[in-house]
Amino acid sequence: MANGAKLVVEALLDKQVEYIFSLSGGHITPIYEHLENSTIKIFDTRHEQAAVFMAEAWGRLSRKPGVALVTAGPGFTNALTAIANARLSNAPVLLIAGCVGLESNEKLDLQDMKQLPVIEPMVKKAFVCHKPERVYEYVDMAYRAACSGRPGPVYLELPVDVLNAVPDETKVKKTNTLVYSKPCDRDAAFDVIELLQHKKKPVIIAGSGAWYADAAEALLQFVKLTGIPVFTSSAGRGVVPDTHPLCFESSLAIRPGAALYANFNADMVILLGNRVSLYYIFGDIFNKDVTLVQVDIEPEEIGRNRSIHKGIISDASAFVSECNEIIKEKQLNLTERFKEWGNELKKADEESKQQAQQQWLSNAVPIHAMRVAYEINQIMDKEDDVVVSDGGDAQIWMGMTRTVKKGGTYLDSGLYGCLGVGIPFANAAKLYYKNSRVVLFTGDGSLGFNFMEIETAIRKGLALTIVVSNDLGWGMIRHSQVLRMGHPVKEGTFIGNIPYHKLVEALGGKGYLIEKPDDINPAIVDALQSNTVALVNVMTDPDTISPGSVALANLGGYKA
Repeated sequence: MANGAKLVVEALLDKQVEYIFSLSGGHITPIYEHLENSTIKIFDTRHEQAAVFMAEAWGRLSRKPGVALVTAGPGFTNALTAIANARLSNAPVLLIAGCVGLESNEKLDLQDMKQLPVIEPMVKKAFVCHKPERVYEYVDMAYRAACSGRPGPVYLELPVDVLNAVPDETKVKKTNTLVYSKPCDRDAAFDVIELLQHKKKPVIIAGSGAWYADAAEALLQFVKLTGIPVFTSSAGRGVVPDTHPLCFESSLAIRPGAALYANFNADMVILLGNRVSLYYIFGDIFNKDVTLVQVDIEPEEIGRNRSIHKGIISDASAFVSECNEIIKEKQLNLTERFKEWGNELKKADEESKQQAQQQWLSNAVPIHAMRVAYEINQIMDKEDDVVVSDGGDAQIWMGMTRTVKKGGTYLDSGLYGCLGVGIPFANAAKLYYKNSRVVLFTGDGSLGFNFMEIETAIRKGLALTIVVSNDLGWGMIRHSQVLRMGHPVKEGTFIGNIPYHKLVEALGGKGYLIEKPDDINPAIVDALQSNTVALVNVMTDPDTISPGSVALANLGGYKA
């Protein structure tokens, strides 16, 4: 029967959606009925949070909306944390949720709640469709909203009686629109090139906007034409490979390298699809005399936290391409101008990394977590290798270590700092990059949030390796309490020695227990060759304090 639910599936098929990440429920069964024999594959998870995390990772990697489907009430509320994470990471996600029928409003029906007012402040746009004739249109609008302009999560609510209702076919409009516009401000591009001719120490920081705009090719050409050093951030990691002579890796100041020095000493910073957030101490990390240029497709981001000298509303790729054309037209030679600055950054990079060698190569027992991150980075040396990080300290250590050689191959929670993303992100990465090796580096605390998604991975035949930094508890919180109060509060910061490797073996995977540094590498190599889900349980030093723990201890909201 051609009902509202069938129109949902038809609309998603016309968008060429390949997977829907979901946990089944009564209020979305009508959609399942029409998905069953379609070309869209239902990827069923053990928790709605994991389904939306997978949709987020899929959206980040593919740069097309990842689609999640959840049922009413508790299914909807279980999805909210992941939606909040997608909002701060600007990931294109379409969350479709069932809800009680319109005829059941205020009747105290099963799983009844007012869902729209809860989620509306958390998403880019929220839609509720009350007419079966308009279901197709609403899917089209929601999908388009998720990926046009600045990407983000979008919510579509479909009451179960609307899904079951048979529409009047004469009133059905099958709209199908995608926006391909890449706006660019040519006059502003001229101004930026003019500014560069009067600077000696510029840097580019390419963020998520550069990744979503597919700016890699244009940006590589821009760096070649100008000789300007570049850093990358968030989903922008790898847009210019860390191995490029003029790429100085992550822009995070806590990372060993040249980032802190560059942020303090640059006389011009071009923020390319990159927000002025906590990562840059809300703009205070840049010196007071620096000329700031911010290029962003979203007007509200320009000028957040710091006055911007040149704010440009533009697609990142189109803008950089325009700059390249101007340089060629003017026959400018800027590479010699910034060569000395590049050498200055190389020296700062080498000196900083030399200081970090002690941690990366530590032979201490219990094992230093940064040694684990180092071993992963050494093994995962192929361009297409994917590394996911999850947790408090674990994410910090990997962020300080990982060499990203290609865009879309490094995932972490991002600015929302949400624990539990790891296994769903890794599952999505393996599903998307079927022939790539995938390693998740996670803390033992964060591992527990979506642990049963390991069973999902085994059931779905997704071979991935999970490396656990097992410091016996909630390390970042424990350490921040020590710094703040002089001691940790035992309840809520200690977990204990859990044999996670044995739990994975019980689920049908492979497990390893590692207590010595020299055993890390062989275990990970063997795990990657096991062709199943393998967990390497590494006992790490519970007393090692990361820069993230120090920052958390000094968080403004904690001060008396």
